[in-house]
Amino acid sequence: MSFGGGKAPGFSARWVPLPEGVVLAPDPDVLPAGFRAGGVAAGIKPSGGTDVGLIVCDAPDVTSAARFTRSGTQAAPVLITRERCKLDAIRAIVVNSGNANAATGSQGYQEAARMQGAAAMTVGVPEDQVAVCSTGVIGVQLDGTKVVSGLTAVRPQLRADGIADLQRAIMTTDLFEKRASLEVTLPSGPVVRLAAQAKGAGMIQPSFATMLCFVQTDAALSAQTADLLLGVCVQRSFDRISVDGQLSTNDTAILQASGASGVTIEPESADELRFGEALDALLRHLALLIVRDGEGSRRIGRVTVRGGHGPNVERAARAVANSPLVKTALHGGDPNWGRIVQAVGMALVDTAPLPVDVSIEGVQVCVAGEAIPFDEGDLAARVEGDDVEYTIGLPGDGFETEVFFSDLGHEYIRINAEYTT
Repeated sequence: MSFGGGKAPGFSARWVPLPEGVVLAPDPDVLPAGFRAGGVAAGIKPSGGTDVGLIVCDAPDVTSAARFTRSGTQAAPVLITRERCKLDAIRAIVVNSGNANAATGSQGYQEAARMQGAAAMTVGVPEDQVAVCSTGVIGVQLDGTKVVSGLTAVRPQLRADGIADLQRAIMTTDLFEKRASLEVTLPSGPVVRLAAQAKGAGMIQPSFATMLCFVQTDAALSAQTADLLLGVCVQRSFDRISVDGQLSTNDTAILQASGASGVTIEPESADELRFGEALDALLRHLALLIVRDGEGSRRIGRVTVRGGHGPNVERAARAVANSPLVKTALHGGDPNWGRIVQAVGMALVDTAPLPVDVSIEGVQVCVAGEAIPFDEGDLAARVEGDDVEYTIGLPGDGFETEVFFSDLGHEYIRINAEYTT
């Protein structure tokens, strides 16, 4: 699939295969029934371009769920949405790029509230059913008049096939669009639609990444089911990625269910399981696109850690994924597995002698903390591809986790050194 900013990879058969009964939607540029979207240029991005977007659910009995960054310096739009919005009944989402409206104090809070009120008036829904999202530079006051003007301009452009305009409205340093649409054939027979749009390329760290993600479905979900499924799927997707180990101020993921298909997903049913598998694949796909688009990224890695102590397994996986030494080796296609051992040891202090096992692309290089012979030329060739798999074994059995991560190269430094200039 080719997009305006570049080419977004399709579903990865290796790491995110499509589940049974799930196919790519034949009309990926059209939202599920009951939704309209649009985006316009309002002059917020210094470089120009589309920067104000709006998603509207026309179903008055919409159900929804949301997840937010755990940062201690949450941005004004996150605070407004959490404090003043019915998170289980979000009808509309207003979003701007080019300015995060973070670290902006009471004025920023007022501007976020202004966005919420203006969007509510634009689409004719109560303010507490409007979520607010922003992304861009931190510490710069947002000019709310531009957002209001943008909302006025976008209203007549809202349409079912407005996904592309919305996608452009949320992009910052993204090189390509991150979106996908699925058709899900439920075990009971009916077909429902799922679509999602995301942004993110830098300041990416579990808990859960510098990203915005909006998900729509024409299925009917209870608020409890929507919250359960979104929570589980976010933990398995956006909480499993890292570009630079940095936690954002603005992370937001929102799921909206219009029910326009007339199909209800009953709790604890085979339909719920199939729907959950589809949502999981959709969000994991978008999460991998974020890692793939990591600022300046050349390759992405997946580290899987197994062992008998859950916290140690988790710490080791995140240490490897966030290690600048591992990430630069990945960038250069260098199978320097000593850096992996170092990262694990740094995460698990005072455990020596730690009998760690390491494999790269299926080639065993370390057993019980000791180097073993292997074909260095073969391994070097294996790590020259776009994706590299790392497997780590710790003592014991019972726990397993994974983290997807991008490499770290010269372009990341250039992008972030010049970001505000």
